[in-house]
Amino acid sequence: MALRVYNTLSRHLEEFKPIKEGQVGLYVCGLTVYDHMHIGHARTYIAFDVIVRYLRYRGYAVNYVQNVTDVDDKIVKRANERGINPLELSRAYAETSLEDASRLGLLKADAYPKVSENIPEIIAVVRALVKNRHAYVAGGDVYFDVSAFPDYGKLSNQNPERLSEHRIEHNPQKKTPIDFSLWKKSEEGELGFKSPWGYGRPGWHIECSAMSRKHLGDQFDIHGGALDLIFPHHENEIAQSESLTGKKPFVKYWLHTGFLYSSGEKMSKSLGNIISVREFLKKHSAGAFRLFVLMTHYRSPLDYSEDKIVNAEGALRRLRNFRAELRAYLSKANREGSYTVQRISGELKEDFVRYLNDDFNTPEAVAAVFEAVKKINSVLTSGESAASLERALSVFDELMVVLGLDGVFSEDGLTEEETRFVRERSMHRAEKNWVEADRVRNMLLERGIMLVDKSDGTTVAERVR
Repeated sequence: MALRVYNTLSRHLEEFKPIKEGQVGLYVCGLTVYDHMHIGHARTYIAFDVIVRYLRYRGYAVNYVQNVTDVDDKIVKRANERGINPLELSRAYAETSLEDASRLGLLKADAYPKVSENIPEIIAVVRALVKNRHAYVAGGDVYFDVSAFPDYGKLSNQNPERLSEHRIEHNPQKKTPIDFSLWKKSEEGELGFKSPWGYGRPGWHIECSAMSRKHLGDQFDIHGGALDLIFPHHENEIAQSESLTGKKPFVKYWLHTGFLYSSGEKMSKSLGNIISVREFLKKHSAGAFRLFVLMTHYRSPLDYSEDKIVNAEGALRRLRNFRAELRAYLSKANREGSYTVQRISGELKEDFVRYLNDDFNTPEAVAAVFEAVKKINSVLTSGESAASLERALSVFDELMVVLGLDGVFSEDGLTEEETRFVRERSMHRAEKNWVEADRVRNMLLERGIMLVDKSDGTTVAERVR
């Protein structure tokens, strides 16, 4: 079964065919760093973390880019309230967000471009849009001319004329009410940068067009973010980017995550019901939150409650206990015996791949794991062969890496991070990605951990110093 994804642009499930065979360019809108990451953000980043993991598991070379918005009106406002430099504020929150991402077990993106470090690229894009008459200058500001882009509204299914009618804010500088800012004039002493139009700073939307182009080119495969970014942010990105490149399709597949709710209300700063990742991790584990997220499809709304997290902690314990029992039986198993567990594991792997091929359906994939655990537990005492148990352990570990749950299982004498590296290398070996497998082996050897690969594909890690 081919991988299919739900494309917000077409509103259909489509077979996934990257622009360049074997390669995937993926861009996810990152944080505006004026506060700590909260669990609503984490829901989105965990979803895309698993998407990246699965694409790599399937053998794709993924170039994963996640921007950092460190120049923004919200940042300026928060910095002024605290009496500090805006870039100092955003730098501090960018660092804590990366720390939180690591604690959540998120893979590192291949690039985290910041607005403040890409001003020349942003100015070049704005200049080109002015030159080809898709943007205009008005008193130190630059606006995108929506009327010059006939396809405006195609992602969000919005009618530009209706939008103009309902836009309340009146700005006499704009040609039409829905024209949006590419460059904004900054007052003296405010955060800003020199530009052909005077001292100012970029609008919100232009940064992603400029930085995705820099790292992924004029066209790339997947652009992701939360549902509330469809309009206006992603709609405006399309208008800017396709106007710049002569209407080449900017992105092939648009993927969006559903909202995180609490007691039926969307988590938001305005409602005061958000929970930061740091607050959450004081009481609960990162693995429990990840499992809680993965038990709902990434496009569906997700309702948060303490009871659900407690249930997820319990489910996580069942997985830990299962793996521990599997290892215990393996340690005393004979070479001769039945292969029932191996058969169940093979069926699990087939089901797991089939579900994730269906628009990354993690709830069904996770359910398949627990069903297989139940079946294997029922036959563990019936004299399984060592080879069968080793294969089951290998498949289980492989799938946990894809789900990002591998870090919750620790090998004797290894830290969670080192355990995760061992499992990632096992996945590289399964994919026959020998370059990456050797790189991880050498890195672990430098830490004093020796890996021994067995003929059946399992790997044993031993700390030698």
